[in-house]
Amino acid sequence: MSSEDIFCLKGKIAIVTGGSRGIGKMIATEYVKRGVKVYICARKVDVLQKTAAELSAIGTCIAIQGEFSTMDGINQFVNEFKTYEQRLDILVNNAGAVWGMPYDTYSEKGWDKVVDLNLKGVFFLTQKLTPLLRLGGVEQKKQNTHASVINIASIDGVEITHILPETYPYSASKAAVIHMSKVLAKRLVRDNIHVNCISPGAFPSSMNRAARDSPEAMGSSIPCGRVGYDEEMAGPAVLFASRAGGYCVGSNLVVGGGLAMTGAPMRYINAKL
Repeated sequence: MSSEDIFCLKGKIAIVTGGSRGIGKMIATEYVKRGVKVYICARKVDVLQKTAAELSAIGTCIAIQGEFSTMDGINQFVNEFKTYEQRLDILVNNAGAVWGMPYDTYSEKGWDKVVDLNLKGVFFLTQKLTPLLRLGGVEQKKQNTHASVINIASIDGVEITHILPETYPYSASKAAVIHMSKVLAKRLVRDNIHVNCISPGAFPSSMNRAARDSPEAMGSSIPCGRVGYDEEMAGPAVLFASRAGGYCVGSNLVVGGGLAMTGAPMRYINAKL
């Protein structure tokens, strides 16, 4: 085996959807620090460009606007990305939505918005980028490593951890992402593309406002006693994309400070996106 750092990512090319803020930004930041050429994408251009400029001060980060809940949006993004790159080594499917409404009045609009982005978007963006990921798999095999698809699910897809608000399609879509990741892993591993999944718990973000604005209060309901740190979110994404995680295929790593283990209730505030 090589004496090279088994967590080395230098020279790889990555896409991080929803990379302008929150969990996506945590992952993109660490990738940039490690010498990855990172493309971040999101709907809001101003925030996207601001983050790209910030990360470009420490490495290579390029912003491409993307809307992944529709096939037109996915195709437009993929076509634009192809004008920049001939291969892809890492795809982090992080972009997501949540919609909280009472059970008796839950709307079709909310349901479709969440499922179209969280589930359909993950599948079809991966599908459309697979030809470039296959080329990434060929290139990475020369380095005794692999191309990666990393799907960001949620602890809510593993365990019922929250009380309010009611987010039925969010929990369902994240559970589906976990299982779909296993199916995709079995199909794509033959092309040296390893598909894995990360299920975060409470990390500060605009989607998880309580973890951002009231971390001590939220931490009191988590066995670890606190919300997650940025590097604790980035770490698993480095593992799965590097040679250190080369034997991980179809795995789901829960990063929740013990919350899923206990099933303890966790209160947080979701934003309608």
